[in-house]
Amino acid sequence: MPIRVQTEDFDISSEVARLRAGDARIGAVVCFTGTVRDINDGSSVAAMELEHYPGMTEKALEDIVTLAKSRWDIFDALVIHRIGPLLPLDQIVLVAVTSAHRGEAFAACEFIMDYLKTSAPFWKKEQTPEGARWVDARVTDDEAMAKWSVVGTGKPVAGSGT
Repeated sequence: MPIRVQTEDFDISSEVARLRAGDARIGAVVCFTGTVRDINDGSSVAAMELEHYPGMTEKALEDIVTLAKSRWDIFDALVIHRIGPLLPLDQIVLVAVTSAHRGEAFAACEFIMDYLKTSAPFWKKEQTPEGARWVDARVTDDEAMAKWSVVGTGKPVAGSGT
């Protein structure tokens, strides 16, 4: 299960090539790449810094990929999340999922990304003209996550959603 938290950038095509290398069962690869925007909540963003809790973060990411594998018929999933200082246009996250069919891969990729946005132990601080500010999860992120979880827990559950 490829899970990485790193400061270095990543090359999407190289990562996907490694994920699918030699596996003729794969009929679908679905990828999501998140990037730093130059505006958020109406303010310009000059830079962003991502922090995490080493060990805890990787375990949380492994748990969500394991859960995705239990819910959908996927072969594998890759999650790369960057930390440290980032600038607008920089890549932040890559989620790639392989399966025999696109529907399973799309659902699992969306599930993993929704989890990352709401429950993974990352903290984001933006540099704006008004000063530095910590970024909270958006209501829309919580709403997206709700379709996968049991009401009131905020934690993904294998039998719920979809």
